Amino acid sequence: INAEYGPFVLKPASRTPVGALLLGEVLAKSSLPPGAFSILPCSRAGADLFTTDKRFKLLSFTGSPEVGWQLKEKAGEKKVTLELGGNAACIVDDLDEGLDEIITRIAHGAFYQSGQSCISVQRVLVRREHYAAVKSALVERVAAFKQGDPRDVDTFIGPMIAESEAKRLEAWISEAKEAGASVLCGGVRDGAFLSAAVLENVPADAKVDTEEAFGPMLTLRPYDTFAEAVQIANDSKFGLQAGVFTSNMHKAEYAFEELEVGGVVINDVPSIRVDSQPYGGVKDSGLGREGLRAAIEDMTEPRIKIVRKTATNAAAALK
Repeated sequence: INAEYGPFVLKPASRTPVGALLLGEVLAKSSLPPGAFSILPCSRAGADLFTTDKRFKLLSFTGSPEVGWQLKEKAGEKKVTLELGGNAACIVDDLDEGLDEIITRIAHGAFYQSGQSCISVQRVLVRREHYAAVKSALVERVAAFKQGDPRDVDTFIGPMIAESEAKRLEAWISEAKEAGASVLCGGVRDGAFLSAAVLENVPADAKVDTEEAFGPMLTLRPYDTFAEAVQIANDSKFGLQAGVFTSNMHKAEYAFEELEVGGVVINDVPSIRVDSQPYGGVKDSGLGREGLRAAIEDMTEPRIKIVRKTATNAAAALK
């Protein structure tokens, strides 16, 4: 990194700055030259110059669609990459992986970090013939999650990032229930805690299905044909990742070709990311890709040099 021409500035989320500051401490002990990086915790308003200042050649943002698209409009001529979240679907077409394994993966994928992940499982679509078995086993598993202090190794459901967020999701669950949804377990708030919730019979226009929940909640829905399941999964303004449990490779290929998402995970939940993959989504889930190679490409200006071979050059080369 050239400190004069290639520095970077990291603005952490206002509510979670500690991880970025620890990263800064690690980088400060490295061989990077002075001025190569800056970690600047500040309010969203205070970070406006990061978006508008022409000296920055790239803006990379992770957050809500509302903020992300606004930043893109302000960014001017600089390149922009956006990772804006989703409401990931997971299709269960058969139980060949084993019911217990599938339930373990879905329960973890939906509720790790108390559901506060942009690729957490939010919508579970189950072939009708397997729906009762999946529903019973999943509700039993989720209802048994221990809620409490995240420093306790036995705790799986911790607090949401703020009480206001827990109130928001509690209100969404209440709205869905009033519209006809059934709450099979959870959904009870205590301060910033919201017990892990499973809902069914959710109206298609309910926020718990159409928006990004970003909390400990999932919805269940049966389907009759695989094409229908893919259509339901695509009926979303988001398109980050999707998971598909199937032993039929024709269906796996169909899902990969037809699902409107940035990544399809076969025989597992969508809540998987490795640094080497080009990670990102379509529609309101963002623009561009993250990951080591993708980031290097985004932060590089490709140039070419063309040399025309002339007689003079050829003669000089033979001397």
